[in-house]
Amino acid sequence: MIIGLVNTFAPSFAWYIKEGWKVDGDSEPSEAYLSITRFGGIIAIIIGIILFLAGLSSS
Repeated sequence: MIIGLVNTFAPSFAWYIKEGWKVDGDSEPSEAYLSITRFGGIIAIIIGIILFLAGLSSS
């Protein structure tokens, strides 16, 4: 869920951690990359919540 939160609320930071350090000079992620990263973050949060709730209900 933490990775999903980072991808949702700070996709530029997530890009830098994953890809940005490989590039010399000024390079920025595209808007499409940021949108896809945000979407993936939301999906990761939803799956994390579902798994968390499933774990609580099985106890």
